[in-house]
Amino acid sequence: MSETYKVVVNDEEQYSIWPEGRENALGWRDAGKSGTKEECLAYVEEVWTDMRPASLRREMEEASA
Repeated sequence: MSETYKVVVNDEEQYSIWPEGRENALGWRDAGKSGTKEECLAYVEEVWTDMRPASLRREMEEASA
């Protein structure tokens, strides 16, 4: 039987997958998706379309305004 994973996200809107039973590290929260490793990776690929940290995206938007 394969292990179940969960998708986690941090305050910079960066994503990762962790084993389902693992407690989240400080600064990480559940993203609301769990399943097989492949399902979780597919979800991350779908939702994490801009790899830049959120703070950098905001900074660049302010600079171009």
